[in-house]
Amino acid sequence: MISRIYGVLETVENGAAQVVVDGGLTYEVLVPSYAQARLGGSLGQPVTLHTVYLLEGTAQGASMSPRLMGFLTVEDKRFFELFTTVKGIGPRKAMRAMTLDTGQIAGAIADRDVKLLQSLPEIGKRTAETIVAALHGKVDPFVSGAVYGSRDTADDAQAAPGRAAAREALEVLVQLGENRTQAIQWIDQVLTKEPELDDAQMVITEVFKVKSGV
Repeated sequence: MISRIYGVLETVENGAAQVVVDGGLTYEVLVPSYAQARLGGSLGQPVTLHTVYLLEGTAQGASMSPRLMGFLTVEDKRFFELFTTVKGIGPRKAMRAMTLDTGQIAGAIADRDVKLLQSLPEIGKRTAETIVAALHGKVDPFVSGAVYGSRDTADDAQAAPGRAAAREALEVLVQLGENRTQAIQWIDQVLTKEPELDDAQMVITEVFKVKSGV
């Protein structure tokens, strides 16, 4: 089982990254669209991809081909694995559908936002409704990850206060009737501008400034 790859990113295009590892081996790793966009600025640099290894059958089912699916964080990988438990969502379809990052898709599921889910490639209304029915109540950790960052980062201890404040601010905003996905975007804007904020009430105050256009 190949669970993670670390190497130099050689190319990333057409939904696949070429990663050169020690010893000269080059792995082709399929990546979702949102990850491809983010990896574009890392060409020639070391990257880590958290991977899912699977065997994919041909249309006729006569042969099997190995495939590596790669994700930027452990949370993204876990979301993919959860996403593919939905009836009708296979690995390839899931990869094509993930044009938004994990937090945004998870937020849409948490908010029962069928319209946003329908905007994803190959996701029609019935499939969107199936996704919500199957995963609602299971995606909250992934919604949080969009704001708080990966819990696997080396500077986790330093980032923890900010994540805790963001978590609390998000839940308060949702209780006040704000759309979860929109609230995440506002919090993200606030923390990008003022990453030192570690008090939930201050985060909420700044969010309402963003909302009002101040």
